[in-house]
Order: sequence, then C-alpha cells, then structure tokens
Amino acid sequence: LDPSPPSPNPASLPAEDISAKSNGPKSPEILLDDDREDLFAEATEEVSLDSPEREAILSPEPSPAITPVTPTLVTPRSELKMISTPMFDRSKEELEEEANGDTFDIHVSVSDPEKVGDGMNAYLAYRVTTKTSSSMFSSREFTVKRRFSDFLGLHDKLSTKYMHIGYIVPPAPEKSIVGMTKVKVGKEDSSSTEFVEKRRAALERYLQRTVKHPTLLQDPDLRQFLESNELPRAVNTQALSGAGILRMVNKAADAVNKMTIKMNESDAWFEEKQQQFENLDQQLRKLHTSVDLLVCHRKELSANTAAFAKSAAMLGNSEDHTALSRALSQLAEVEEKIDQLHQDQAYADFYLFAELLSDYVRLISSVKGVFDHRMKCWQKWQDAQANLQKKREAEAKLQFANKPDKMQQAKEEIREWEARVQQGERDFEQISKTIRKEIGRFEKERVKDFKTVIIKYLESLVQTQQQLIKYWEAFLPEAKAIA
Repeated sequence: LDPSPPSPNPASLPAEDISAKSNGPKSPEILLDDDREDLFAEATEEVSLDSPEREAILSPEPSPAITPVTPTLVTPRSELKMISTPMFDRSKEELEEEANGDTFDIHVSVSDPEKVGDGMNAYLAYRVTTKTSSSMFSSREFTVKRRFSDFLGLHDKLSTKYMHIGYIVPPAPEKSIVGMTKVKVGKEDSSSTEFVEKRRAALERYLQRTVKHPTLLQDPDLRQFLESNELPRAVNTQALSGAGILRMVNKAADAVNKMTIKMNESDAWFEEKQQQFENLDQQLRKLHTSVDLLVCHRKELSANTAAFAKSAAMLGNSEDHTALSRALSQLAEVEEKIDQLHQDQAYADFYLFAELLSDYVRLISSVKGVFDHRMKCWQKWQDAQANLQKKREAEAKLQFANKPDKMQQAKEEIREWEARVQQGERDFEQISKTIRKEIGRFEKERVKDFKTVIIKYLESLVQTQQQLIKYWEAFLPEAKAIA
C-alpha cells in the first residue's frame, strides 16, 4: 500500500452546462435558438440520489442534486431545440492563462546514474534535483535519489487519476530488458554506456514535461516524488507482476472495445483532431525511422573515416618522399578530427532529433488514450439511457398488468436511472471540455519543442560544417607544398 499523502480525487467531474454538441441521440430536425422550449419539461418527479443501489458512473463521489430529466432516447420528440449556452464557458483565469501562456518556475534535472547492488538484483539510482521558487514546495532546491521503477510508479499513479477524465499524462520511458541486463551483469562497453545515458536523458525529459503540466504539478504524488527522501517501493511496475499481466489484459480488452464500440461522432472538431493525430502519428514514425538510419549512417561514416585515417598514417610512415610523407601524416590527423566530428553529429542526430520524435510518438499514444476514454464515457452514457428505456418499458407493463404493489419500486428505479443518464451526459460534456483544453496546450508545447530542437540541430550542423572547412583550409597549404 502506498502511504503517500491522500491525493485530491480528480475523478469527480464537476457539473457543467450541457452543450449542444452532445453526442447523445439526435432527432431528425434542428430548430433555431429563438424557438426554444424546456427539453426536460416532461419530467415531473423529484430525483433522489440517495438510493443505495446507485453506482457511480465515472466519479466515486455522490453527485449534487440533479434536476430530473426525461431523456430524448426514452421520449422521442419531433423537435430538438439547440441550447444557446456556449459549450465551453471559460473562466477569467483560463482566459488569462491562455493569454499569458503557461509559465512555471520549476526546473528538474536527472543526473549521476549510479549502480546499486550486484548481479541480477542490481539497479540504477538517479539523482533528481529540483530548483523552484514555487510556494507549494518546502524549499527552493532539493535533491532525492530515485530508481527507474519509481518513475514508472509515478506515471501509473498519475495515469490512473487523470487520463480517464481527459488529461494528457506524459508517458514514462519504455523498459529495456536487454540494456538493463548488460548493466546488471557488469558488462561495461559502449552500448551499455549509451543505454545508461539514453535512459537518463529520457527520464529527465519525462519529468520536465510532467512538471510543466499545471494540473499534474499540483498533484501530491508528484510533489512527494520530487521532495520525499523515503518513497514507497513501486512493486507493480514489473512486466511479469500481477499488475503487469493485468495491464496487458486490459490493453487487449480496450483494443477489442475500440473495434466493437461505434461512436456516432457529431462534433466535427473531435472528428478532425482524431484524424489529424492519426496522420501525425504515421508521419512521425516514418521520420523517426529515417533519423535512425541517418544516425547509423553517421556512425558508419565515422568508423570508415577512422579506418581511412589509420591507413593514411601508415602510408605516410612508409613513404620516402619527405613532403609527401608529411602531407599524408597531416591528412591522417585531419581525418581523425573529422572522425570525431562525425561522432558528435551522430550524437546530435540521436539526442536532439531522434529522441524528440520518439517522445512524441509516445505522447500521441497518450492523446489517443484520452480520446478512447471519451468514447468509453459516451458509451456509459448510452448504456444508461438504454437501461432507462428498459425500466420505463417495465413500468408500462406493470401498469398494464395492474400491479400497483410493484409500481413504487419501478418508479424509484426509473428516477435512479434518470439521474445516471444526466450524470453520464455531464461527465461526457466535461471530459470533452477538458480534452479540448488539453489539446490546445499540447499543440503549443509541441510547436515550442520542435522549434527549439530544430534550431539546436541546425546550429550543430552549421558548427560541424564550419569546423570541417577550417580543418581542410589548414591542410590545403601542406598539400600544395608537395614538390
């Protein structure tokens, strides 16, 4: 059990104004706003939410008193009036946040990976340093030690609390059994060193993205992760643990549900965004593959350049002609320097460009995840309406059979399902609103990230080419001096 401080329960969706862009059942005719009438005028009985049989739809907490509603699925109307209230009434704070941009005075770094233990029980511990002037933290700078499973445990907690209500939670780095096994058995070579640095950089980017999120930053689990010296061991992050197997089963079930649930999307914005992210996902994966090939090419070019430098040096040593021997030796020195440039550029290709693309491929999976949760929310709403329809049909049969002794229970069940239907609609409208806001924030961050990385990448390319020119210009007089 995690003894961390109790987290605020974000799973409870607050009531919001119902939007006209609802994905509920639609009547064939839509009239203008000036010809309105109360959609729920047919409801005459007060709804009680105190029934013990009532189960929470999305939120574990009881909902506030809800005005009774006779859903359109149960009592079809020939005319469905549009509600003129805007779907997303933004508060003053939200407008100011949008105008000023999200700025958080916090910087997190991950450094000094250290191997702890021996054999297959060994693990890497990382130093997580946080610098901030925010009043929500106890000091301006603090450092803790964390292992990889701690990062995965943090991600699991945040995902469980926030993704199902529409928040995009940055994904944690992926596991690498092969890479970590090399580190555990003590095989120190270039590949294991590269693996450790790659994981360190990925963990740092993960934390930086997480603390940039205005909602996640206020989560007590995140603050405990950054501040607390003693953190409960995350025991459910192993792939073959009970929780790991359950996650795999849930993923398979979700894949089946996505194929079986057919959502009648009536909001053009969501339909457009889902298609946009599908296309973006494909293009990012293609570009990532191309950059991986470029990194391999530069590494191969570096190895070939080193071999060329070695051969030129050997030829210069065996050459009797003094000027030619000196020129060949200097050529070998230039090629050795160029070999280092190719290595540095391959490093830049990977850590600047390839890793950014890899991060965003996983981020888009998180975006698709919140779209899936919205679809599940819609399906729960539809299921509630279908059950309400059955309860009303059952009531009608009891009336026809003249069984007054069972009528009271039937009416209570109807009121219960009416409450569930309206709560389902509110939950759906709220998750839709949250996703809209999250997508806007995601797009701003994506443009900012790509701009920063592209500039750094171009600067590294220019610097490499300028250095190449200097090397060759310095060598050219020596080549011309060969008599």
